[in-house]
Amino acid sequence: MKKIINGKMYNTETAQECGNWDNGRGPRDFYHVYETLYRKKTGEFFLHGEGGPASKYAEACGDNSWSGGERIMPLTFGEAREWAEKFLDADEYEEIFGEVEEDDSKVLISAYIRKDAAEKLKRQAAEAGMSQSEYIQNLIK
Repeated sequence: MKKIINGKMYNTETAQECGNWDNGRGPRDFYHVYETLYRKKTGEFFLHGEGGPASKYAEACGDNSWSGGERIMPLTFGEAREWAEKFLDADEYEEIFGEVEEDDSKVLISAYIRKDAAEKLKRQAAEAGMSQSEYIQNLIK
């Protein structure tokens, strides 16, 4: 599926598939849901979801009639991490976001940087196959 959202292209055929989840219901079940997390070459994440006529992906097709549907939703880095924590196992999660320490040795910081620098960081981290946090830590070391 290919979709332009807020002037940005999201394409399931060119993005890297990171992981997927389904609710265990068969594709003929009205409530079935299947979601896949993707990462673009820019490092941005998005979710492609599809489901039956009684799922959150249902689409109206007339008076009180529904059919199955699909949708692409851009995700922030944090939203992608939350989705992965909920639906992927630990190995899959660490493959995407890097190793997670078992203690509290990491701290959350926030910093304001120029937009072009943020885009460069996303791109370079994605090219290196690292999270942005890992990439910054490697620069500091």
